[in-house]
Amino acid sequence: MARALTGRRIADSHPGFVAYPKPPAGAPNVVVIVLDDVGFAQLGCFGGGIDTPNIDALAMGGLRFNRFHVTAVCSPTRACLMTGRNHHAVGMGMISEMPLGFPGYNARIPKSAAMLPRILRDNGYNTFAVGKWHLAPGGELSASGPMDRWPIAQGFDRFYGYLGAETSQWHPELVRDNTFIDQPRTAADGYHLTEDLADQAIRMILDQRQATPDKPFFCYFATGAAHSPHQVPAAWSDAYRGRFDDGWEAFRRDAFARQLSEGVVPDGTHLTERPSWVPEWASLTAEERRLYARYMEVFAGFMSHADAQIGRVIDFLASRGDLDNTLVLLLSDNGASAEGGPTGTLHASQVTLRGEAEDPVTAMARIEEIGGLRTDNHYPWGWAWAGNTPLRLWKRYSWLGGVRTPMIAHWPARIPDPGSVRNQFCHAVDVFATVLDAVGAEVPGAVDGVTQQPVDGASLLPALLDPEAPSLRRTQYFETFGSRAIYHDGWKATTDRVLPMFGEQERIPGSHDLDDDRWSLFHLDADFSEAHDLADGHPDKVVELNDVWWMEAGRNGVLPLFEGMASMLATHPGEYSPPQRAEYQPGGGPVKSGQLPPMAAGFDLTADIGTPDRAPVEGVLCAQGDAHCGWTLYLLEGRPTVWFTIFGEHVVLRSSDPIQAEKHTVAVSYRPVDGGSVVLSLDGKPVAEAVLPSGPPLATQAIFGSPMTFGGDPGLPVTEDYEAPFLFTGTLTQVAIESHAVPVPPPTDEALRAGLRAD
Repeated sequence: MARALTGRRIADSHPGFVAYPKPPAGAPNVVVIVLDDVGFAQLGCFGGGIDTPNIDALAMGGLRFNRFHVTAVCSPTRACLMTGRNHHAVGMGMISEMPLGFPGYNARIPKSAAMLPRILRDNGYNTFAVGKWHLAPGGELSASGPMDRWPIAQGFDRFYGYLGAETSQWHPELVRDNTFIDQPRTAADGYHLTEDLADQAIRMILDQRQATPDKPFFCYFATGAAHSPHQVPAAWSDAYRGRFDDGWEAFRRDAFARQLSEGVVPDGTHLTERPSWVPEWASLTAEERRLYARYMEVFAGFMSHADAQIGRVIDFLASRGDLDNTLVLLLSDNGASAEGGPTGTLHASQVTLRGEAEDPVTAMARIEEIGGLRTDNHYPWGWAWAGNTPLRLWKRYSWLGGVRTPMIAHWPARIPDPGSVRNQFCHAVDVFATVLDAVGAEVPGAVDGVTQQPVDGASLLPALLDPEAPSLRRTQYFETFGSRAIYHDGWKATTDRVLPMFGEQERIPGSHDLDDDRWSLFHLDADFSEAHDLADGHPDKVVELNDVWWMEAGRNGVLPLFEGMASMLATHPGEYSPPQRAEYQPGGGPVKSGQLPPMAAGFDLTADIGTPDRAPVEGVLCAQGDAHCGWTLYLLEGRPTVWFTIFGEHVVLRSSDPIQAEKHTVAVSYRPVDGGSVVLSLDGKPVAEAVLPSGPPLATQAIFGSPMTFGGDPGLPVTEDYEAPFLFTGTLTQVAIESHAVPVPPPTDEALRAGLRAD
């Protein structure tokens, strides 16, 4: 009699049978939480004067690492923790929007550095990512891809979040898996991005636990908080009214006292002095103090709100009984950010693109709008200095204020001494090795037939389990935008390099030329805060560490060194050349600026429309940017209108008469002379002209550097003339754009040599 062949016997009798991968017995769930631009003293459990009770609870139930280091900007840090390799070694020497034509800076993580989710998935894990990605080149972020460096292709089963560096908390540009989507509800209906991300993380975990409860999961939860724009419901920021009225020196003094008392910093640590370019709080006018305090109130509310959403995710795990065997790692990608400039700003692009401070008088008139729908705010750099207590400087620099951030580990099933502080020197590259060690997985020799490059990180699992475990990292180099440092055997050398970007070199003393860099020297084993420069007394040690830096630079692909905006303009590879002329139709998603004809150099835009018999016809023909900076072409009660918003200034061109019910061509011509001349035409006849406010050429990137939509404006409108999405009620046949830009040939060898330096 025939005998049934069981699945087990099929597997036994067929050597080619492939079973699903099984995780090691008892393997924990893993949750990695990455905060954005959060400084060493901006969490309550690290001494900060901001309420973060849920994160504090993780610290009290786990461990705080007080010598955890990152790369000073976001994409490189995320590349380190996802791959376990140094950032230049995987092509992420700068942020992913700025790829250059060199291996260490091409923003393309190679297949020889398979990411953590891919390895965990191959070991039987479900994997999902929620929030900020920022690990794909700027030219690969459109609906057409390519998507091989998006989260799904890098080993995640699910993704919900945004792909770039930052987004509005009220009107984000969202992607689910590989598809751009509309946000689930509007800000008017109570939407906020961090709440949405927590909702999505909880849903993904619930789905996974109910479908495959025997499998562990890896959840990567990367908030937009606390990167600018600092946006949060007013109730959260209003809870801090008056808390920061004593200023940044007081915040720093009080935070330092708490850090010493709680053992976050060791006894004998010195509080570094206030830099001369950060004004003394008492020297400010009463209006400036009130404005600057309000910026900080909003930031603190933003942090507390994010803490509450993190708490929701952790509470959900606890409610299911999953928290005990879940390894939670929480960290920040770099130190507190000074990108609001010396005075803070309602328009972050104004500081980063124009390189100039915002007038506090202008901001004071809108003080109650800070954190709301129509501001893109960022606090003054005095608060960044305070947020990195007791360290020097801030994000983008290799001083400790840029590269030392909070890190918390929580794993109730394994950590023997919850609430303790660990002081082992460690780095973002160690996260990869730590997670694999904790789950019992090995780094594969090859993935998809591609031999894997050596891992730079070392597991922190011994330190999690034993407070006396030695530091496994003897050497770690740092480099961001030309700012360099090297740690070796307890010593750290740091250059005084100052970026020739964003206006900082006008205020901060330091080197502007790599040949003039001065190396400061610190014995970090005895000088936790990098307070005492020993370079003059130990010149041989400076030479030794300088040599170590060059060795590490050569090994990791750091060279040639980036020297600022001139380097980027000279060596940007151009990735996907934009069209000189293109035609667009409504019904699709936003088109990225990199796929549009170049508009900052001037353009002619025509919109062919048909109007119904009923009147008046209304709606958006095309829109780019938002209420902070952008422009829109629309019809209001039948009258063609162009509205520009440029860092709070408005320029409006409007036809005096409504159009009649028939076919028309509405046109806009822009010429970047004398600030920028604009002509609005109807059926070939000019109906309005204006000149935009003058400013540096880079300011036009803020206007024309955003995605463009056609037939409606689903985001935060450029103008208050209409409410989103203000769909066009007529027929929009097409929008055609022709650029005035002259195609740029590839850079010559001379330009490349001038742009980046190898010595």
